[in-house]
Amino acid sequence: MKKLSTILLTVLIFVACSPLEKGLHPNISDSSKEKYLRQANILNNKGVDAYHKKEYQTAIAYYQQSIAIKEATLGTEDLNTATSYNNLGLIYKQTREYKKALAYLTKALQVRQKSLGKNNSSTAESYNNLGTLHASMGDIQQAMNLTTQTIHIKERIIQKEQADMAISYTNLAVLEEVQGNNMQAMSHHKKALEINKKLFGKEHDITQNNYKNIAQLYFATQQYEKAKKYASHIVKEEEIRLKDIEITEKSKTNRW
Repeated sequence: MKKLSTILLTVLIFVACSPLEKGLHPNISDSSKEKYLRQANILNNKGVDAYHKKEYQTAIAYYQQSIAIKEATLGTEDLNTATSYNNLGLIYKQTREYKKALAYLTKALQVRQKSLGKNNSSTAESYNNLGTLHASMGDIQQAMNLTTQTIHIKERIIQKEQADMAISYTNLAVLEEVQGNNMQAMSHHKKALEINKKLFGKEHDITQNNYKNIAQLYFATQQYEKAKKYASHIVKEEEIRLKDIEITEKSKTNRW
């Protein structure tokens, strides 16, 4: 209790004696701003340590001081401030001060969604935190709604990451082709194809391009039957090219 009283007194002295009492002076230097932010982050981290030790009231005091500095320095809509909102909200959840928890976790969600968009892992974290809070409050339906939104966001994030991975496989395949490493190139093209088939289906333009890349590479390496097999999956404008393979299959260099 004595430790907590000391922390609270420090908070009051710091705020009262600094430019943060009524917000930063408009002419404050960048170096001073950085100094305040370093202090705020130190306090936030101390709050995390106290949280892990289950010293919740001590953690609350640290977070409140950190938030006071961040709001004055960065404003209420900065992601750094949102991190402390989120942390304080989780502490209040642990102490069963649910109204306060709801207020701070909602603030964190609003800032994150505005700054990062809905399809972001930090935004998903906020939805999840609010979901578990509502579950603790006994509002099961709202908890289910928020948790469902969390899952949808994470699914979209995973889908984007997989799509990006497929692009990287295709890029690597092209580089392997330039180096003459056709077997490695084919392997990477096929990995990109498998990912895109799952994400977009066989007839999507991206997947169709994967089929085309593989058919072209097989054709260039004179593996004509395999080239025809993959070209047969091209169902859009390229399907007319199937006859090109049959007509010119003795050519070693002709690629469409």
